[in-house]
Amino acid sequence: MSDPAFYLHLSGYEGFDKSIDFDRKLIRRAMRAAGRLVQRGARKHVARSGGSKPGEFPARRKGLLSKSIGVKVSRSGFLVRIAPTKIPGMKSFYPAYLGYGVKRKPGARRDKRSAGSSAMRIDPRGNYVIAALDENAAQIKVLLSAAFESSLRIK
Repeated sequence: MSDPAFYLHLSGYEGFDKSIDFDRKLIRRAMRAAGRLVQRGARKHVARSGGSKPGEFPARRKGLLSKSIGVKVSRSGFLVRIAPTKIPGMKSFYPAYLGYGVKRKPGARRDKRSAGSSAMRIDPRGNYVIAALDENAAQIKVLLSAAFESSLRIK
């Protein structure tokens, strides 16, 4: 039979019977800083000049891709979006062409005698934002955990 006088104590949660204040400003500030870290890393990945091969990060020609990588913190402050956007120097949103690739027209070849190497005219390039996030993951984890810890105040 079970004992009716059962008691369980979890340590580390003392003070939750009091009121808790949560400061979102500190979280927004930390998310913005984390976004800037990833933005800097992504810009470094696309700063290499010369050509790029399929699967590699896109190379720099005019620098528009690097300039277009932006950071936006959500209204709530719990989400940060790092992505390229269309800026005035771009005729079309070409980061999409680099990310997904461009298919050839059916039957079209540059040289009539060639066999046609691939169905893609522009093969997809590597994802520079995710690579930058993976490189800075430990730093971001420390930054955000410190921000969450400092944003909770028990009264």
